[in-house]
Amino acid sequence: MTTASTLDTTRFGSGQAVQRLEDAQLLRGEGRFADDFAPGGLAHLVFVRSPHAHARITRIALDAARALPGVLAIYTGADLVAAGVQPLPGPGMKRADGSPGASPARHALAHEVARFVGEPVVAVVAESLQQARDAAEAVWVQYEELPAVVDVQDALTAGAPLLTPAAPDNIAAEMRHGDAAASARAFAQAAHVVRLDLTNQRVAAVTLEPRALLAWVAPEDGRLTLRISTQMPSGVKKQVCACLGLASSQVRVVVGDVGGGFGMKTSAYPEDVATAWAAWQLKRPVKWVAERGEEFLSSAHGRDVRSQAELALDTEGRILALRLHSQANVGAYATPTGVAIQLLIGPWVQTSVYDIAPIDFHFQAVLTNTAPTGAYRGAGRPEAIYLMERLMDEAARQTGMDRVLLRRRNLIRPEQMPYTNAMGQTYDCGRFEQVMDQGLALADWDGFEARAAASLARGLWRGLGLATFLEWTGGNAFEERVTVTIGADGVVEVFSAVNAMGQGIATSLAQLVVDAFGIPLAQVRVVLGDTDRGDGFGSAGSRSLFTGGSAVRIGAERTIEHGRQLAAEALEASVHDVQYQAGRYQVAGTDLGLTLAELAARQSDARIFMDSTSAVAGPSWPNGCHVCEVELDPATGALRVLDYASVNDVGRVVNPLIVRGQLDGGAVQGLGQALCEAIAYDPASGQLISGSLMDYALLRAEGAPPFRHLLDETTPCLNNPLGVKGVGELGTIGAAPCVVNAVADALARAGRADLAPRLQMPLTPGRLWQLLLQPRV
Repeated sequence: MTTASTLDTTRFGSGQAVQRLEDAQLLRGEGRFADDFAPGGLAHLVFVRSPHAHARITRIALDAARALPGVLAIYTGADLVAAGVQPLPGPGMKRADGSPGASPARHALAHEVARFVGEPVVAVVAESLQQARDAAEAVWVQYEELPAVVDVQDALTAGAPLLTPAAPDNIAAEMRHGDAAASARAFAQAAHVVRLDLTNQRVAAVTLEPRALLAWVAPEDGRLTLRISTQMPSGVKKQVCACLGLASSQVRVVVGDVGGGFGMKTSAYPEDVATAWAAWQLKRPVKWVAERGEEFLSSAHGRDVRSQAELALDTEGRILALRLHSQANVGAYATPTGVAIQLLIGPWVQTSVYDIAPIDFHFQAVLTNTAPTGAYRGAGRPEAIYLMERLMDEAARQTGMDRVLLRRRNLIRPEQMPYTNAMGQTYDCGRFEQVMDQGLALADWDGFEARAAASLARGLWRGLGLATFLEWTGGNAFEERVTVTIGADGVVEVFSAVNAMGQGIATSLAQLVVDAFGIPLAQVRVVLGDTDRGDGFGSAGSRSLFTGGSAVRIGAERTIEHGRQLAAEALEASVHDVQYQAGRYQVAGTDLGLTLAELAARQSDARIFMDSTSAVAGPSWPNGCHVCEVELDPATGALRVLDYASVNDVGRVVNPLIVRGQLDGGAVQGLGQALCEAIAYDPASGQLISGSLMDYALLRAEGAPPFRHLLDETTPCLNNPLGVKGVGELGTIGAAPCVVNAVADALARAGRADLAPRLQMPLTPGRLWQLLLQPRV
């Protein structure tokens, strides 16, 4: 017999394409973002930012600004330092000589020296936003300009301007991985050596909602409360406490709707610390909301890595060794995230789905007079996979091997699982050849020649691109806490410290609650974003469902078991005789029972409560095969992505609608890097010349191809009880190498294989046209 609750579970449980619960409110304009709150007595903060890439601050005149109407306070870097406000954390890794990682101290407001254009120097607080803007314009700062450097290679040149005396070579941190001697022997014996110099250009995480913060001292308890747009509320709380010298009990962070994060909103910024300080001092609400230009200037940028990559192969095309030397431009201040991404996290997946050993990796984090870099969707993995997949295609061209066969010959086999790669990372499972075969079939790989001929008849060069790859997810933060509360109304409320930022996580968590309790979706409430309810790592590294969902599953099971004991007491039965199904406890073989609501109502506080902390066993390793086709107009350099097919092993799928949306969105951002996006600084002045959406090109809907995604659920993750693998960054990781390899293929088919190694992102029409004009080598 099929019950109503069984139908609810079937329709709304995991595996079902449930419409996102968050969408109705957002589509009606009822979202509650940080800037939507305006408490009484609200003051507004505006920053005066450095117009110079590198300058000593010699004098700040504030009298004129202070005399303007509505001005409440003006703070300088010297004021905050004198008050004991501490800098944000430094790189946390070491230099080559074993000394601590080097970086200038990053204060909430620049102190004595400004090190990049847009660095906040003065904070102005006034009654209204316009009054704060007027006063900011009246602040006069005298600078002594200093030599600046914005290019990573220039920064490593002898005599280059220095960012800090602690790094006389501008190298903030440095790491080596692998066996250099064994790699050298392999290269010496190789039948083929492929070398590429490749750049992952600097890009911006252009979130729909800019950074925003409202800070106030709560009158009921005197605590500093922050309502902020962030992915990681607990991390922000920890950093603000450390900078302001406050105890954890003195600070609360609350997050409502977040209009995108993409990794850029994973930590506290100087602006957050300064705004929190102003509210703490003034004892009134203070709000700061970034303008789009401020986001381009001072939010964390992504990527910006130059690499020299080499692959050694034998006569059969088997990879003998991989050698890599990368210089990452981490900006004016080396952040823990910005350094770890390039020196450690990216290298974890550098060998990808291929059986490669030995390796010789050398990574340097280099300081320049640019905005600091940090996490951006994929965070190190897109950079690494781009290098690997470009090398694989170039190896196929140079050796004359079929690129599919070359990959097939080097793929890690299922019987090698669990497999530990050359970086010491263990893949729990994976069927990479199976995924690749499905990807080739979905893309109609064998039918490409006819399509290429049709394009050529129109004077266009058609190319076919392939990327086979994996990624690491979990943030290496495997523990998560949830609370489960069942009220007298029968509603099951789950709180989790993972955070919503537009990815639909609340819906997926609710589906897992439906699975566990067998109740209607309408009976589930998911609450996120409040450090008073629970601290946790937050949402980053595609961990929200992988760790947060697993914690919900375990927490729900523990709650049901606890309820069974309470029901046994209430029904005067043995706990072993009490059964639970579809929202009701019942004594086996009788009609005695209680619903969740009835059982909760019997408790002293009219609720059933469970505080559950659990951990998954390790990271997940989602993987995929992405294939795309492009057309290149050799007369103009115009490029169009015609088709995009992907097969993705993301383990068990909780909500296919959300998964496909994540793959679409991720791929669009990867395509954006491949085709058009680039942060650019003037090398002479250090001025940002891509500081608006008029100058920084984002991919538009018309430039995105039709996406076809197949989800392979045959290889569930073994490291968590759900069997899920992260998906939020998979599309971004696969798209860029897939598209660039397609363009390289188009060039090779047209007789210009010599140009393929010289392809550098972004592949704008102007750059491609100039490349096509180069003489044959």
